[in-house]
Amino acid sequence: MTEEEAQKRIEALRESLHHHNHRYHVLDDPEISDTEYDRLLRQLQKLENQFPELLTPDSPTQRIGAKPLGAFESVAHAVPMLSLDNAFNFDELRDFDARVKRLLGIETEIDYVVEPKIDGVAVELVYENGLFIQGSTRGDGFVGENTTLNLRTIRSMPIRLRSSELAVPTRLDVRGEVYFTKAGFIQLNKEREKFGEPTYANPRNTAAGSLRQLDSNITARRPLLLFVHSFGQSEGFEFSSHLQALQTFAKWGFPVNEHISVCQGIENVLTACKKIISLRDQLPYEIDGAVVKVNSLALQVRAGTRTRSPRWAMALKFEAKQAMTQIVDIKTQVGRTGALTPVATMIPIKIEGVEISRATLHNQDEIDRKDVRIGDWVVIQRAGDVIPEVVKSIASRRDGSEKKFQIPASCPVCDSRVVREEGDAVHRCQNVSCPAQLKEGIRHFAAKGAMDIEGLGDKLVSQLVDTGLVANVADFYTLTLEQLAGLERMAKKSAQNILNALEASKSVGLGRFVFALGIRHVGEHIARVLAQEFGSLDGIRHATMEQLLATHEIGLGVAESVFLFFREDHNLKTVDRLLQSGLNIQAGTRPTDSRFARKTFVFTGALKLFTRDEAERKVMALGARAVSSVSRKTDFVVVGENAGSKARKAEELGVTILSEAEFQELL
Repeated sequence: MTEEEAQKRIEALRESLHHHNHRYHVLDDPEISDTEYDRLLRQLQKLENQFPELLTPDSPTQRIGAKPLGAFESVAHAVPMLSLDNAFNFDELRDFDARVKRLLGIETEIDYVVEPKIDGVAVELVYENGLFIQGSTRGDGFVGENTTLNLRTIRSMPIRLRSSELAVPTRLDVRGEVYFTKAGFIQLNKEREKFGEPTYANPRNTAAGSLRQLDSNITARRPLLLFVHSFGQSEGFEFSSHLQALQTFAKWGFPVNEHISVCQGIENVLTACKKIISLRDQLPYEIDGAVVKVNSLALQVRAGTRTRSPRWAMALKFEAKQAMTQIVDIKTQVGRTGALTPVATMIPIKIEGVEISRATLHNQDEIDRKDVRIGDWVVIQRAGDVIPEVVKSIASRRDGSEKKFQIPASCPVCDSRVVREEGDAVHRCQNVSCPAQLKEGIRHFAAKGAMDIEGLGDKLVSQLVDTGLVANVADFYTLTLEQLAGLERMAKKSAQNILNALEASKSVGLGRFVFALGIRHVGEHIARVLAQEFGSLDGIRHATMEQLLATHEIGLGVAESVFLFFREDHNLKTVDRLLQSGLNIQAGTRPTDSRFARKTFVFTGALKLFTRDEAERKVMALGARAVSSVSRKTDFVVVGENAGSKARKAEELGVTILSEAEFQELL
């Protein structure tokens, strides 16, 4: 192929991939399967490798992470990114409206735009002639940090503006919020728990930390999303209103929030705010308020700005989902990778009907930053509607009996040395034979989604380890009836049930087996990706770093973990012992049914024909996704008996609802 032919093919592939990326990540209306998208992307990568002089910054291949940075550079915003003044009730919004009218010298009702206030991280994206050239955080409003490489990994953000409907500006500084969905944040924490890593406190702080990773490969692995909501400057394209700007952004390919309304007069604004408040718990992402802006850009200019906030906009802040309680004690838990996590035990308190008695404190830095002590009264918040977070301690309520907490220098389980490596926020036990690590690793191996060994509860696992019957997961398959029946509170029938469950677990899919091995950074999804890509355990076991890195969705961290895992003698001996125990590992296969590619399923209610896990595995094996919450992007909601709010929400949103029988017929 000549260079001229290569250039034409590369341009065609880029155009096609940009189109399909927009269809999938912004419109949620894909036209091709994941497999076909990956095939096109690999064709482009191959050609760009063959003709490196044809590589350009706007290529879809440049979304993947780059080499780690040494530090972030400072970036000055051409137009300051101002903060918004806050209103905490409707009367304060009415006062805001009255002030705007006085400033403008008008008595007629003003048109406002009302938008949900996304609880995310403010960013600015700079485009020149439609091409993304730089991205930065808000910083102090005048100077932010250059996070271009990290922002480039967010797939809902266009690298090049779509220009089929209208021209693009010569320069555009667009502003928005980077955020996690509630489900994405929960899944991220589940993955970290499985790897023995400390969980994150809340979606907003985690999004901020994700954007500030010096290694953009880490950012690329996190399910960050973007909504744009305003602009700093536009050269070569003029807007007359805020609403027109938002509508134009959508045409250029930016994701714009769908719950936006134009309201004439403040009373209609209050009605729109009430609607957003009612949506708060149903939305798939966190919001912490509503934003009210004068729609006319000419009136915005007339109203002007203060030093740090515009006079033409106001944020209505929602009530926080918080409560106050007292920390009784702080204990240290040891995960299966040796990570020590401090956990606060508190006097039980209810927040929105959920009783909370424990909260993670993440690490020593977090404890020191918030100055949290044993005996402190603290503010607790439900972050992401699920995970309890200690927001702050209340120093004014201390009586002198409070005690500072320090993660111990020795492991609380095995008394071995605890080390915190430079640059790591986590303290780790250095004893690979630590019983806590062993027990957590065994629980992970036996869990649903992994080997799914029924009957292996926490108490039984502890007994097996403490009595020395199981010192390695391969020891499971050498257990005898006499050994199990001899354990405390273990009758012969119960012992036989455990042996039956162990025998049943020997037939396992490749993805589940790889997940069960507990390889760091390899969750259920990545394990399935590896199984589908390499097809067999031998294929994964002997994969080179180059082959792993060439696999879609596999970044440097995952590739290194997998590669090194299968180069460690201890791990190889364990795998060989498992295989010698008679395990039947079913080969991984690529999903071939296009009806299920990229489709999203939610299962709710009491299912009779399948367990929830079985149903989710079936659709995932066919290339679909199984998620826990219903949104407009959901394709199917499968309902069992006593289906509740999820079924009602699906009906309201017009999502296809299937009975179990209809789901089985679809399969």
